Amino acid sequence: MEKITEKLLLEKCSPKTNKLEQIKTLNLSKMALKHQDLSVKLLSRLQSLERLDLSGNRLQELPKKLKLPALRYLDLSDNQMEDVTTLESVCGVEELKMEDNLYITVSDNYKMMVLLPNLRIFNSKDVTTTANHVRFIYSENLRTRIVAVWEKSFSLPDPITAESMSALETKFVNVARQQVKYGPNSVSDFTKWRVEILAKEYLLSLTEPKDEAEGKGSNKTQENCCASTPTKRRQTDSETEDNITPGKRPCADLPASPAPGSAQKSRVRPRLQALPASPAPGGAQKSRGHPRLQELTQTVRMSPRKVVRPPSTPTRGQRGAESPRRGSKVGQSEEDEEVCKKEFKAKELHTEPVHLKPLHVLQCHSKQDNSEDFSTQLWACAFQPLPDSTGAGGSRLVATCGGDSLCVIDCETGMVMKKYKVPGEEFFSLAWSTVLMSRGGGASAQHCSILAAGGKRGLVKLIHPRNNVAYGEFRASRKALSVLRFNHHQGNFLFTGSYDNKIVMWDIGGVDGQYNFKVNQLLMLEVSATPLHICLPPKSPNVHLLTACEDGLHFYNTQLGTTNSSKSRSKEMEITFPIYKKEDKDNDYHTIDGLSFLTDDIVASKNYMHGSIYLWSWSRTKAQRPDKKNNEVCAVVLAELQWASTEIPYLALNTCPGQAYIVCGDDKGRLWTYHVTDLQKNTFQAGKPVLPTEVLEWPAPMRTGLGQVEGPSINSVAMDPELNFLVALSDKNMVIVWTRDESS
Repeated sequence: MEKITEKLLLEKCSPKTNKLEQIKTLNLSKMALKHQDLSVKLLSRLQSLERLDLSGNRLQELPKKLKLPALRYLDLSDNQMEDVTTLESVCGVEELKMEDNLYITVSDNYKMMVLLPNLRIFNSKDVTTTANHVRFIYSENLRTRIVAVWEKSFSLPDPITAESMSALETKFVNVARQQVKYGPNSVSDFTKWRVEILAKEYLLSLTEPKDEAEGKGSNKTQENCCASTPTKRRQTDSETEDNITPGKRPCADLPASPAPGSAQKSRVRPRLQALPASPAPGGAQKSRGHPRLQELTQTVRMSPRKVVRPPSTPTRGQRGAESPRRGSKVGQSEEDEEVCKKEFKAKELHTEPVHLKPLHVLQCHSKQDNSEDFSTQLWACAFQPLPDSTGAGGSRLVATCGGDSLCVIDCETGMVMKKYKVPGEEFFSLAWSTVLMSRGGGASAQHCSILAAGGKRGLVKLIHPRNNVAYGEFRASRKALSVLRFNHHQGNFLFTGSYDNKIVMWDIGGVDGQYNFKVNQLLMLEVSATPLHICLPPKSPNVHLLTACEDGLHFYNTQLGTTNSSKSRSKEMEITFPIYKKEDKDNDYHTIDGLSFLTDDIVASKNYMHGSIYLWSWSRTKAQRPDKKNNEVCAVVLAELQWASTEIPYLALNTCPGQAYIVCGDDKGRLWTYHVTDLQKNTFQAGKPVLPTEVLEWPAPMRTGLGQVEGPSINSVAMDPELNFLVALSDKNMVIVWTRDESS
């Protein structure tokens, strides 16, 4: 028998090369090889290897520490394979051949579908449908049963020690393997194997989320396929930034660990951490009235304060906004006034501002459902779109994400209708859309509402909330995802922004009755910094894209099928603002951390250090010719709205076009609301900032025996189309639901 050598590998590769690192195709068939003959050190140098033929040998398993990141095709037919779990070392494989391995069972086939998350072709047959069922629906049912076993018979030890947790894990896993029954007897071995993995993951998520995030989980299925990614920008009391690549004058330059009781002025990303092995896709958990997921009124007494209007005398950071900005276009012409009036002509019925009152405060994203968790940061929320957004009552369901979970909440009742938990994940963004679901049998396809969510793992989770199914996932980036946005005119087009400074446009297609789906990458946009928000102009979502980044506001052409057919594009122009002229070494106003369209033409945007929100015309700004040297145009500003004085970034604003409202939270738990029909009266008066219509004070909930919860930073807000409900997310694990005060 001939041993594997570097010389042999070079002779067997095709086409011929003189370096192992360049080999893409390798044929080692019919050489009577055993797994001991496969040198891990030597084979791991094949970093470009895409196709490997090991058929006709005597292999019983693969080397466990083999790393072939580019491998997509593997032929193991006519061997003596017994232990298929060693295939986890080649988790990028998409096509696998295993014929004529006498010891391979149906259970082994199921294991391979879990161990190889990209596997589509098995023994020359398309197994997408079966694989998706095993990975998502089958695993989801097992997870639900495992949780039921835990809640019925187990609890965490007090105190928690390594010895007690080891004993608990052994007992819990054994009981779960015995009690969890699902699927036919022919795959009982697979079921027990999968239950053991999921049970360990679940127990780990209850006790050591940080350790698991560093790769200590028991299931390391995708260990070699996943790269470390940064976590979301956030405040931190204990972590330092050893491995941060700063953007343009980031807030990380400020102290990340202030002394207790001092005001924190930075929201930074903690150091990079190794990713845990991916949990089973589809791990959806129901939450209907779970006692620990309801509003804080069980442990918190609501103490609403009277809504107050802002003082007529602005604060220190707002005084500067009273004088006209150098180069500002505020109050510049009658033509601008006519544009503004035309934009709001259709909103003449909304002459009275909406009065809101706090309704619910919830802690539905708590770690381990712990009501004492006031540290989990919540990042994104959005109301479910209705087929007819003008329908009576509007939408009551809002999706929220933060920590390792995503929730769907009924705003009227305050009930958490659905909850999806992915141990080790940290969700940063979500988006709703409507896609077609084919039903087969000649029946016409129907529309179904889906959710996409993503975060630090770089994976996009696809969820069908109505059926409580997390039906799939795909990798959008090797780095963390910062923002997701669907095209509202074409619901299967999804944009993802990530920390590798890229925005990618995907076609996620529809789904069939078995939740099969296909994802195609359509376009990649090269961004100069981390994208924070993505906006598609209401009238041209298939052509134009605006992205707010840490280094400014950029414009891209995203039209497909044109002369500019390249799948990778650079920005066409940057939109600048008058405040940029006031920049110096201590003040950088380029970070645009708020962006939303108010009408088809008027855009609201902000920089957190500015103390104002700009309203500007999209059409008139775009119509300007950018400077050929730097491709910059100055926004045609229509007005400035007075906002809070703060140095806390990433407090996102949002708009409610149907009610002509803009809302943005601040770092003290307040909501600054602007009923923009008032702009017709006072926008163009000597360039003065427009005062808020109302500032909704923090409702000051009470923690039993501990006093009031101080106002946190409001990271995100969302409103339903009729502004019956407003939802605000805080950086202290609180979802605040506001509703109309009809008595006002």
